[in-house]
Amino acid sequence: MSFSLMTQPPLPILLNDPTTSVALVGATDNPMKYGSTIYRNLKAKKIPVYAVNPNRRSVIDVAYRSLADLPNRPTIVNLVVPPKIGLGVLREIAELGYDNVWFQPGAESAETIALAEELGLSYIAHACTMVVGRTRTHA
Repeated sequence: MSFSLMTQPPLPILLNDPTTSVALVGATDNPMKYGSTIYRNLKAKKIPVYAVNPNRRSVIDVAYRSLADLPNRPTIVNLVVPPKIGLGVLREIAELGYDNVWFQPGAESAETIALAEELGLSYIAHACTMVVGRTRTHA
């Protein structure tokens, strides 16, 4: 796992905090994609999760076109999109004043990690929320 030195507390601890919410950028209801598997996994753990996908009106529940459309500020923005899309999302995250980014495996690249650091974002990469956050059992 790669953690930013700026991560306080570490994102895996935040993932298991009962007050944590997650915006999942790249959420989908296509069961063949990780954006669906991760969304369902977070919901099963009773973690409040906002589906973000500009091409969908719903992903099981309501989907939001962008992070700016969310009704509440998420604790963690979880990216499950290709790195070239993630670059734009990282800029939006910084503009909105969000702090914590989780790159799902495959969403990170040298460029996305460099930009996250340049923008002063706390992040984790090379780790899946379904594995790291598997202990969450409370609502």
